[in-house]
Formats: sequence, C-alpha cells, structure tokens
Amino acid sequence: MGERALRGTRLGATSYENDRNTDLAPRQDVSYTCPKGHRFEVPLAAEAEIPATWECRMCGATAVRVDGEQPESKKTKPPRTHWDMLLERRSIEDLEEVLNERLAVLRAQRRKSA
Repeated sequence: MGERALRGTRLGATSYENDRNTDLAPRQDVSYTCPKGHRFEVPLAAEAEIPATWECRMCGATAVRVDGEQPESKKTKPPRTHWDMLLERRSIEDLEEVLNERLAVLRAQRRKSA
C-alpha cells in the first residue's frame, strides 16, 4: 500500500485487510438454552472440545447444550455450621457444663450490681 493510500485517513479507524485468499478454520455451531428460555448459538472450531454449559448472552445464567448430555451434578458436602464444628470439639454434656458456669458468673455479677 502506497503512502498516498494512507493520506487523509485516521490510523486504526479503518482496517485495510480483506478476506481474499484466506481459508477460515472449519467451524461448527453449537446451540445452548438457558433456564429462562433464551436460545443462542456459539461458533466453535470443528476439532474443539464442546463444553456442556455456557454462560447465557442475554441474562448471564448457565445455559445447557441442546443436543448434548446434561452435565453430571457433583456431589458436594453440606456446608459446616458453627454448631457442627463446636460438636466436633465438645460433647453436649461439656457444653451444658460450660453454659451453667457462664450463667453462674452472670448471676453473680447481677447480684453485685443490685
């Protein structure tokens, strides 16, 4: 491209490339649907591993492949609460003893202030 072709144009504003003499990689369109009913297609390379889920373009929810298998749900442990962790360290009898000790301390403080 000569210097005259660039005169009077803003660099970066316009691409002077074209698709002539180029071969695009083979592609496949994969359809996904989200729980809200949105359906969209994603172009992927023919040799690419197709993911079972994709983020919905409209709402951001997790969309699932239309013609593919449903993803397996992983078994997860329920979240441990503070009570569960406390029961790992102490028995109910120990906890009742600690409770009674603290109640006695609080009752003694009330008697002093009254």
